[in-house]
Amino acid sequence: MATDIKDAVHAVDAASVMRLLPSRPRVLALGEPTHGDNELLDLRNELFRQLVEQEGYRTIALESDCLMGLAVDDHVTSGTGALDEVMERGISHGWGAFSANRELVRWMRAYNEGRPESDRLRFAGLDGPLEISHAASPRQALTALHGYLAARVGADLLPCDAETLDRLLGADGRWANPATMMDPSQSVGRSAEAGELRLLADDLVALLDAETPRLLATSTRDEWDRARLYGRAATGLLRYHHWMADTSPGRVPRLLGLRSSMIAANLLALADRGPVLAYAHNGHFQRDKSTMRLGDAPFEWWSSGAIAEAHLGEEYAFLAMALGTIRPQGVDTPPADTLEGLLYALPEERCVVDVRRLAAALGGSQPALRRPSWFGYAPLDPAHLSRYDGMVFVRDVTRG
Repeated sequence: MATDIKDAVHAVDAASVMRLLPSRPRVLALGEPTHGDNELLDLRNELFRQLVEQEGYRTIALESDCLMGLAVDDHVTSGTGALDEVMERGISHGWGAFSANRELVRWMRAYNEGRPESDRLRFAGLDGPLEISHAASPRQALTALHGYLAARVGADLLPCDAETLDRLLGADGRWANPATMMDPSQSVGRSAEAGELRLLADDLVALLDAETPRLLATSTRDEWDRARLYGRAATGLLRYHHWMADTSPGRVPRLLGLRSSMIAANLLALADRGPVLAYAHNGHFQRDKSTMRLGDAPFEWWSSGAIAEAHLGEEYAFLAMALGTIRPQGVDTPPADTLEGLLYALPEERCVVDVRRLAAALGGSQPALRRPSWFGYAPLDPAHLSRYDGMVFVRDVTRG
């Protein structure tokens, strides 16, 4: 079996990846099974660099706040802002501190120097303005959308003025209260003000759509795209806050599903602009439902990848990443009968895996599911193997 499995592995490079696919997909998503390892991010950087240079990808999107990511996009396209400042305020979850993320942004800026606008790399955040503990105030998205429209359409078409938005929004801290995640009663998401804001946000997005001919004639395409992003973020955040105030058993899966929908919507909007390289956790990009257990309660919801594929079909491709060891976190050599264990027995330190050849080598048998010894690492489910377009395997990582 080992000989047959070895026939399924190839070098980690753009050529190996593209040989797995019938054609260049509009969205090529690379997953990771754990966050925060510079070695994995360095591998991502090198693979994405090759795909940019050899396959013409021009947008790189990461699992990060979509509104914060606008600062990074401004930097890589026009040099706006110092790199230190951009990394601090342009990438969420504290991931701007990782050296490999910094190197990615630095390289994108250097790549764009002297290139025509049509050939420049673009950066995007995929995630909503959300953290594990809370969701942001919708102020930035709502006021930016209102400002864009107010500058281009008559006041009689606007559903409200800026002062009304400001009054209804109130203090931003009451929206971003971290206690809300565990105590729905502290959420402002079902207050009278929030309800009115949801209606106004819906009207603003409807106006954005209805006035598209005028707006495209008086805006750049980037300005219009950003206005649509503000609309998605505003309506998504207000919907998320509404369900944070819910007390039913469906609260958690509803919130998880809303986040997936926000990521998928951002991904699809980017794909409308051109081919996209995307990087996030495997769980976001898989084609199957995502699952999670809190105590004795199991939850499931459709992943962002499943939603994106429903729209894009074969123009969506997903490479899952698997790991052998993360010894600093107690993740030791995988059992030999697991998917990771079979690959760990090979000599390659890292490789691209042809999942069809791997499945043929397995002869219809299914490897055992690896049981994680550390909560921060999610092993691949071998039952999903046929739903991957390929895999990237890294034998040992250091979390450095």
